[in-house]
Amino acid sequence: MRVTVVGAGVVGTMHAWHAVERGHQVVQIEREAEARGASLRNFGQIWVSGRAGGEELEAALRARELWEGIGGRVPALGFRPNGSLTPVRGPLELAVAEAAVARADAAARGYKLLTPGEARALNPALRGDFTAALYCERDAAVEPRTAQLALRAELLKSPNYTFLPGREVRDVTGAGTVRDDHGDTHHADAVVLCTGAWLGGLVRELAGPDLPVRRVRLQMMQTDPLGEPLTTSVADADSFRYYPAYASKALDELNARRPQPDTAAAHKMQLLMVQRADGGLTIGDTHEYEHPFAFDTVEEPYEHLTGVVESLLGRPLPRVRHRWAGVYAQCTDPGKVVHRQQVHEGVWLVTGPGGRGMTCAPAIAETTANELGW
Repeated sequence: MRVTVVGAGVVGTMHAWHAVERGHQVVQIEREAEARGASLRNFGQIWVSGRAGGEELEAALRARELWEGIGGRVPALGFRPNGSLTPVRGPLELAVAEAAVARADAAARGYKLLTPGEARALNPALRGDFTAALYCERDAAVEPRTAQLALRAELLKSPNYTFLPGREVRDVTGAGTVRDDHGDTHHADAVVLCTGAWLGGLVRELAGPDLPVRRVRLQMMQTDPLGEPLTTSVADADSFRYYPAYASKALDELNARRPQPDTAAAHKMQLLMVQRADGGLTIGDTHEYEHPFAFDTVEEPYEHLTGVVESLLGRPLPRVRHRWAGVYAQCTDPGKVVHRQQVHEGVWLVTGPGGRGMTCAPAIAETTANELGW
C-alpha cells in the first residue's frame, strides 16, 4: 500500500511510523523545512495522570506503552519514565488528591498519595512547603524539540519512506491524489492529513465550515539549567482544575472556597514543569480560546509561574532564556480524543488532539492504521 501523510508534527510522524512499520510505502509532506508548531512547543510529557477515564485514559496508556517501545529503539527521543508529582497544600487541595487516589482506575494510572518526606525522597529538588503530593507512576517524558527529528532519522533508514519538506499541499482529490505547490502530484492508496492547528484553506474546503475543532493558544518558557536533577515532572494543584480526571465534589469545594489567583484565573493557568536533557526547565502554561489571539506574550503569567515554581523548589528560578507562544487544535467534543474524518475518497483528516497530542499521538496513529486496514 502507498500512504501519503501531510504534516510532520508528532501526529503526522506517528502515522508515518506505523505505516512504515507495517511495510507500506510512505511519502510525508511538510510545508516547513521541519515542523515548527505545537509538537515542538510543548512539555514533552507523556501525561497519563489527568486524562479522563475511559477512552482517553486507554489511549494515553496505550501511547505510553508505544512511546516506551519506540524510545528503546530510538534513544535520541530522550524517553524517560520519570513519573510526576503534584504537591498539594491545605485540606481542600488534599481532598482532591484523595479523591483521585480513590478512583477505580487509580492503579492503572499509578496514583499514590505521598507524604512530603516520601515526595522529597523521590524528587529532592522539591524543598518548598507542602502538605502531601499526588504521585503518578505512569507519566513519562521525551524531548519535544528533537523528538520528530529523531523519529525521522530512524524512518529514513527505510527504503519505503520519503520525506518532502518545504512543500505545501494545494489540492487533494479522490483516489489519494495530492498536488503540492512545486507542481508535483503524489498518488497513494490512502492520504492522511495531520495538519495540526492549520484549519483553514484546504482543510476547510475538504472538511466544511463546521469542523468541530478549535484553536487554543498558550504561553510557556524555558530556563537555564537548574543545577540539580528534577527527577519527576511537577504540576501544581491548579492542574486539578484543568484535567478531567480530577473532577469530584472535592474539586467543586476547592473551586468554591478557594478560587485561583486573579492572574491564573484570567489566563486559565496551571503549572506543569519538566526538566530537559540539558538541565533546563520547561514551564507553563496558559490557555487562550477567544479569537483573534494576541500576537504578543504578556508578562503577568510568567511572573505567576515563577512564584509558584520558586515556592515548590524553595529556591530562586534559574534565568529564563526562552519564552514562546504556541497554538494547537482541540476537539470541541471533550469526549473525543481526536477528530478523525473521511473528507474524500481515500482521504482522512486527523486533527484536534488538543493538549493530548504529544501524549496520545502513537495510539491515535495506531487507531487510524487499524481502522483503515493498513
